[in-house]
Amino acid sequence: RSGRSAALRARMEERLLGARFRYLNQQLYTGSSRDAARLFRADPAAFHLYHRGFERQVRRWPERPVQRIVRYLRRRPASLVVADFGCGDCTLAASVRNQVHCFDLVPLSPRVTVCDMAKVPLAAESVDVAVFCLALMGTNLQEILGEANRVLKLGGTLMVAEVASRFEDTRAFLKAMTQLGFRTVSKDLSSSYFYLLEFAKTGPARPGPAPGLRLRPCLYKRR
Repeated sequence: RSGRSAALRARMEERLLGARFRYLNQQLYTGSSRDAARLFRADPAAFHLYHRGFERQVRRWPERPVQRIVRYLRRRPASLVVADFGCGDCTLAASVRNQVHCFDLVPLSPRVTVCDMAKVPLAAESVDVAVFCLALMGTNLQEILGEANRVLKLGGTLMVAEVASRFEDTRAFLKAMTQLGFRTVSKDLSSSYFYLLEFAKTGPARPGPAPGLRLRPCLYKRR
């Protein structure tokens, strides 16, 4: 009997975790990066819960996007300096020989610098590769990607891995990226789970709105 009640309790906890994860997820996609920074400053435990829920979702995927980015970096010189926006538990930094600046809203690892993704403490044109691995959240996408442009050297690489279902118009998104000072180098749209996009910085972002720069919120279904 005690086994049965323990199983029931575990199931209830799981359901509660799922509901809280979906709520936090919605907050992250419907507010700005500043709102997200405020939310987790006020409640760091919520970030740990969010990360656990996120890990549970991605574990079901046939391949983790971060592993694709790891493989990409291992083929490039280890001397390249990398900025990982929304680094989570720093899997990327732990898997490559490059110097990796790790940024996120809560430090899941001592390597993490806590900041708003639209305002990272790096000098202009100081990194060779900027990475957003399932991390393009917030309503101020243009500001966040503009920050990636600022810290990247001319000709530097921007890697974006994002949930496939978030792209409502991939062509419009890629066109908007040219306005932000990026040229599309390669795009892998073959997975139904995530898209992997590689850009090169061609110059500073042009002023004015980039209307095609839209991604749907990432909504996880109840299980």
